[in-house]
This record gives sequence, structure tokens and C-alpha cells, in this order.
Amino acid sequence: MAKFFGEQAIIYGIDINPNCMVFDGIAGNVRIGSQIDRGFLESVVREMGGVDIVLDDGSHNMKHIPQTLGYLFPLLSNGGIYMIEDLHTAYWKAQGGGYHSSQNFFRFTFDAVQDMHRWYHREKSNHAAISHECTGIHIHDSIVVFDKNQTYKPALSQVGA
Repeated sequence: MAKFFGEQAIIYGIDINPNCMVFDGIAGNVRIGSQIDRGFLESVVREMGGVDIVLDDGSHNMKHIPQTLGYLFPLLSNGGIYMIEDLHTAYWKAQGGGYHSSQNFFRFTFDAVQDMHRWYHREKSNHAAISHECTGIHIHDSIVVFDKNQTYKPALSQVGA
């Protein structure tokens, strides 16, 4: 990881499995805890001194993913990115998803896209704590990336000629 992020990078991995502590100090720091334990996550971010990049490769459970995003995205530095991988599980019932499931994370993502465009409609934001500081959402096969930065209301927007 240091090759990719540079020698100054401080890398933390979080896992619920205590056996992962054998990797502590090898390519980064390991902390044991749940991705849906807000206090634990906040303590790790404090220990790190802040966070610029989050890669959620956690439980892949549709209830956990937005909960973790809701905890960590507000703590992310401006200019940071929040990436969620293995989102093909959004279609798996065993992970709380399904094509027509209201819990499918891509439905959350669509709501966040609508919220990002709040300047152009009058509907209430569904995920304001995320979307009001989100400057971009990138959807790839099984991956969604949220860019965090200050947002600005457009000064002028015209449709048509």
C-alpha cells in the first residue's frame, strides 16, 4: 500500500475477526471492531488523526453499508474519497439485497444522486449528511465511489435555447 499511497501514508484496516491482529504492523495498523459501531469507528479515525480515503470491504450487508457510510463520510477530509466494493451483493437476498429490494444499496445511491442535484428540484434530500458534501458519485461494476468536498449552489443554470 505504501507504494501506491506513498511512504507517508497511514494505513488502517478494520475487521471484526480478532484473528486479523496477526497482520497488525505488517503493511499497516489493524483494529478489531464492527463497522456498525459508531463509537469504535470514530475512535479509530481520531487515532489516525483524520481520514482521507475509506475503502469499505466490510460485511457487504445492505443494512451495514449505508450505516457505515453515514458514520464515516462526515469524518472524511474535504477532497477525500469513500469507496464501497463488492456491491454485486446488493442483488443477493442473503446480504439483505435483491433486484427489487428497497435495501439494495444502488437505491440509496440513486437517492444520493437526486440529492446532489437538489438545486434543480424541490424535493427533500434523503441523505443530506452525505449528498450535501458530495461533489461526485462514480458507479462501476460492483463499486460506488463518493467524492467529498464543499459544494456550491450554481450561479446560473438555463435549459434550452
